[in-house]
Amino acid sequence: MPLDKIFKWLRGLFGNRKSFSLGLYGNPSVGKSTLANRVSKDWTGEEMSEVSEVPHTTRSVVKKERIKLRLNGQELTMNLLDMPGIATKVDYKEFIKYGLKTEEAQQRAKEATRGIIEAIKWLEHVDVALVVMDATQDPYTQVNITILGNLEARGIPVIIVANKMDLKKASGDRIREAFPQHEVVEVSALTGKNVQALYETIAKHAG
Repeated sequence: MPLDKIFKWLRGLFGNRKSFSLGLYGNPSVGKSTLANRVSKDWTGEEMSEVSEVPHTTRSVVKKERIKLRLNGQELTMNLLDMPGIATKVDYKEFIKYGLKTEEAQQRAKEATRGIIEAIKWLEHVDVALVVMDATQDPYTQVNITILGNLEARGIPVIIVANKMDLKKASGDRIREAFPQHEVVEVSALTGKNVQALYETIAKHAG
Protein backbone atom coordinates (compact mmCIF):
# COMPACT_ATOMS: atom_id res chain seq x y z
CA MET A 1 0.00 0.00 0.00
CA PRO A 2 1.52 3.37 -0.99
CA LEU A 3 1.17 4.83 2.51
CA ASP A 4 3.35 7.84 1.73
CA LYS A 5 1.04 8.97 -1.10
CA ILE A 6 -2.12 8.24 0.90
CA PHE A 7 -0.67 10.24 3.77
CA LYS A 8 0.10 13.21 1.51
CA TRP A 9 -3.42 13.10 0.03
CA LEU A 10 -5.00 12.99 3.47
CA ARG A 11 -2.84 15.87 4.63
CA GLY A 12 -3.86 17.86 1.58
CA LEU A 13 -7.52 17.04 2.10
CA PHE A 14 -7.69 17.68 5.83
CA GLY A 15 -4.95 20.26 6.31
CA ASN A 16 -3.81 20.45 9.92
CA ARG A 17 -6.51 18.14 11.21
CA LYS A 18 -5.21 15.20 13.19
CA SER A 19 -7.99 12.72 12.44
CA PHE A 20 -10.61 11.76 9.85
CA SER A 21 -13.45 9.27 9.45
CA LEU A 22 -13.87 6.88 6.52
CA GLY A 23 -17.44 5.60 6.12
CA LEU A 24 -18.63 2.60 4.10
CA TYR A 25 -22.15 3.01 2.69
CA GLY A 26 -24.42 0.93 0.47
CA ASN A 27 -27.38 -1.41 0.19
CA PRO A 28 -27.61 -4.48 2.46
CA SER A 29 -25.58 -7.50 1.35
CA VAL A 30 -23.27 -5.64 -1.06
CA GLY A 31 -20.18 -6.62 0.95
CA LYS A 32 -19.57 -3.52 3.09
CA SER A 33 -18.59 -5.51 6.16
CA THR A 34 -16.37 -7.84 4.14
CA LEU A 35 -14.59 -4.80 2.72
CA ALA A 36 -14.41 -3.16 6.15
CA ASN A 37 -12.75 -6.31 7.48
CA ARG A 38 -10.31 -6.31 4.58
CA VAL A 39 -9.32 -2.66 5.11
CA SER A 40 -9.13 -3.04 8.88
CA LYS A 41 -6.96 -6.14 8.62
CA ASP A 42 -4.65 -4.48 6.09
CA TRP A 43 -4.09 -1.49 8.37
CA THR A 44 -4.40 -3.02 11.86
CA GLY A 45 -4.10 -6.79 11.47
CA GLU A 46 -7.61 -7.24 12.91
CA GLU A 47 -11.08 -7.64 11.44
CA MET A 48 -13.92 -5.51 12.79
CA SER A 49 -17.36 -6.67 11.60
CA GLU A 50 -19.56 -9.76 11.63
CA VAL A 51 -20.33 -11.17 8.19
CA SER A 52 -23.39 -13.28 7.32
CA GLU A 53 -25.54 -14.18 4.32
CA VAL A 54 -28.56 -12.80 6.21
CA PRO A 55 -29.36 -9.21 5.15
CA HIS A 56 -28.88 -6.44 7.70
CA THR A 57 -26.30 -8.35 9.73
CA THR A 58 -24.82 -4.94 10.54
CA ARG A 59 -27.65 -3.04 12.24
CA SER A 60 -25.66 -0.34 14.00
CA VAL A 61 -22.51 1.55 13.10
CA VAL A 62 -19.41 -0.60 13.69
CA LYS A 63 -16.35 1.47 14.48
CA LYS A 64 -12.64 0.73 14.36
CA GLU A 65 -11.37 3.89 15.95
CA ARG A 66 -8.02 5.56 16.33
CA ILE A 67 -6.16 3.66 13.62
CA LYS A 68 -2.75 5.30 13.56
CA LEU A 69 -1.12 6.25 10.25
CA ARG A 70 2.47 7.37 10.79
CA LEU A 71 5.04 8.70 8.34
CA ASN A 72 8.25 10.68 8.83
CA GLY A 73 7.34 11.64 12.37
CA GLN A 74 3.85 12.82 11.41
CA GLU A 75 0.65 11.08 12.40
CA LEU A 76 -3.01 10.93 11.36
CA THR A 77 -5.74 9.02 13.14
CA MET A 78 -8.42 7.26 11.10
CA ASN A 79 -11.82 6.12 12.30
CA LEU A 80 -13.15 3.33 10.05
CA LEU A 81 -16.96 3.19 10.05
CA ASP A 82 -18.93 0.21 8.73
CA MET A 83 -22.46 1.53 8.25
CA PRO A 84 -25.69 -0.49 8.40
CA GLY A 85 -27.11 -1.30 4.98
CA ILE A 86 -29.54 1.32 3.72
CA ALA A 87 -32.88 0.21 2.29
CA THR A 88 -36.13 1.94 1.37
CA LYS A 89 -38.12 -0.72 3.23
CA VAL A 90 -37.38 -3.45 5.77
CA ASP A 91 -39.84 -6.37 5.81
CA TYR A 92 -39.51 -8.88 8.65
CA LYS A 93 -40.70 -11.65 6.32
CA GLU A 94 -37.40 -11.29 4.46
CA PHE A 95 -35.59 -12.72 7.50
CA ILE A 96 -37.97 -15.65 7.93
CA LYS A 97 -36.64 -16.97 4.61
CA TYR A 98 -33.28 -17.42 6.35
CA GLY A 99 -34.73 -19.52 9.15
CA LEU A 100 -35.46 -16.85 11.76
CA LYS A 101 -38.60 -17.24 13.83
CA THR A 102 -41.31 -14.59 13.46
CA GLU A 103 -40.58 -12.78 16.73
CA GLU A 104 -36.84 -12.77 16.05
CA ALA A 105 -37.41 -11.58 12.48
CA GLN A 106 -39.64 -8.73 13.65
CA GLN A 107 -37.05 -7.62 16.18
CA ARG A 108 -34.32 -7.75 13.55
CA ALA A 109 -36.44 -5.63 11.22
CA LYS A 110 -36.87 -3.00 13.94
CA GLU A 111 -33.13 -2.96 14.60
CA ALA A 112 -32.38 -2.72 10.88
CA THR A 113 -34.73 0.26 10.55
CA ARG A 114 -33.04 2.01 13.45
CA GLY A 115 -29.69 1.23 11.84
CA ILE A 116 -30.69 2.93 8.60
CA ILE A 117 -31.62 6.08 10.51
CA GLU A 118 -28.33 5.91 12.41
CA ALA A 119 -26.30 5.51 9.20
CA ILE A 120 -27.92 8.62 7.71
CA LYS A 121 -27.28 10.63 10.88
CA TRP A 122 -23.62 9.59 10.79
CA LEU A 123 -23.18 11.39 7.47
CA GLU A 124 -22.40 14.43 9.62
CA HIS A 125 -19.32 12.64 10.96
CA VAL A 126 -17.96 11.15 7.70
CA ASP A 127 -15.04 12.86 5.96
CA VAL A 128 -14.54 10.35 3.09
CA ALA A 129 -17.05 7.79 1.81
CA LEU A 130 -16.66 4.48 0.05
CA VAL A 131 -20.02 3.66 -1.56
CA VAL A 132 -20.04 -0.10 -2.03
CA MET A 133 -22.16 -1.62 -4.80
CA ASP A 134 -22.77 -5.23 -5.84
CA ALA A 135 -21.31 -5.36 -9.34
CA THR A 136 -23.64 -8.23 -10.29
CA GLN A 137 -26.76 -6.11 -9.74
CA ASP A 138 -28.34 -3.07 -11.42
CA PRO A 139 -26.63 -0.13 -9.66
CA TYR A 140 -29.25 2.44 -10.60
CA THR A 141 -31.37 2.04 -7.46
CA GLN A 142 -33.17 4.59 -5.32
CA VAL A 143 -30.86 3.74 -2.43
CA ASN A 144 -27.67 4.37 -4.40
CA ILE A 145 -29.05 7.59 -5.88
CA THR A 146 -30.06 8.79 -2.40
CA ILE A 147 -26.72 7.90 -0.79
CA LEU A 148 -24.69 9.62 -3.50
CA GLY A 149 -27.00 12.63 -3.51
CA ASN A 150 -26.58 13.13 0.24
CA LEU A 151 -22.80 12.76 0.03
CA GLU A 152 -22.56 15.16 -2.90
CA ALA A 153 -24.76 17.73 -1.14
CA ARG A 154 -22.38 17.66 1.82
CA GLY A 155 -19.27 17.86 -0.35
CA ILE A 156 -17.94 14.56 1.00
CA PRO A 157 -15.34 12.92 -1.29
CA VAL A 158 -16.72 9.69 -2.79
CA ILE A 159 -15.18 6.60 -4.34
CA ILE A 160 -17.58 3.96 -5.63
CA VAL A 161 -16.44 0.40 -4.95
CA ALA A 162 -17.74 -2.15 -7.48
CA ASN A 163 -17.59 -5.23 -5.27
CA LYS A 164 -17.96 -8.95 -5.98
CA MET A 165 -15.86 -8.83 -9.13
CA ASP A 166 -14.97 -12.48 -8.47
CA LEU A 167 -18.46 -13.41 -9.74
CA LYS A 168 -19.12 -14.05 -13.44
CA LYS A 169 -22.01 -11.60 -13.82
CA ALA A 170 -20.08 -8.71 -12.29
CA SER A 171 -19.67 -5.54 -14.35
CA GLY A 172 -17.86 -2.40 -13.27
CA ASP A 173 -18.77 -0.68 -16.54
CA ARG A 174 -22.47 -0.90 -15.69
CA ILE A 175 -21.79 1.12 -12.53
CA ARG A 176 -19.62 3.64 -14.39
CA GLU A 177 -22.40 4.21 -16.90
CA ALA A 178 -24.92 4.78 -14.11
CA PHE A 179 -22.72 7.20 -12.15
CA PRO A 180 -20.15 8.72 -14.54
CA GLN A 181 -19.44 11.63 -12.18
CA HIS A 182 -17.65 9.34 -9.72
CA GLU A 183 -14.55 7.19 -9.92
CA VAL A 184 -15.28 3.45 -9.75
CA VAL A 185 -12.83 0.85 -8.47
CA GLU A 186 -13.52 -2.84 -9.17
CA VAL A 187 -12.63 -5.17 -6.29
CA SER A 188 -13.43 -8.46 -4.65
CA ALA A 189 -13.47 -7.80 -0.92
CA LEU A 190 -13.90 -11.55 -0.38
CA THR A 191 -10.72 -12.59 -2.20
CA GLY A 192 -8.79 -9.34 -1.86
CA LYS A 193 -8.52 -9.01 -5.64
CA ASN A 194 -7.72 -5.45 -6.72
CA VAL A 195 -8.13 -4.00 -3.21
CA GLN A 196 -4.63 -2.61 -3.70
CA ALA A 197 -6.06 -0.55 -6.57
CA LEU A 198 -8.56 0.97 -4.17
CA TYR A 199 -5.73 2.26 -2.00
CA GLU A 200 -3.90 3.50 -5.09
CA THR A 201 -7.01 5.35 -6.25
CA ILE A 202 -7.08 7.21 -2.96
CA ALA A 203 -3.38 7.91 -3.31
CA LYS A 204 -3.90 9.28 -6.84
CA HIS A 205 -5.68 12.29 -5.38
CA ALA A 206 -2.35 13.41 -3.93
CA GLY A 207 -1.68 14.81 -7.38
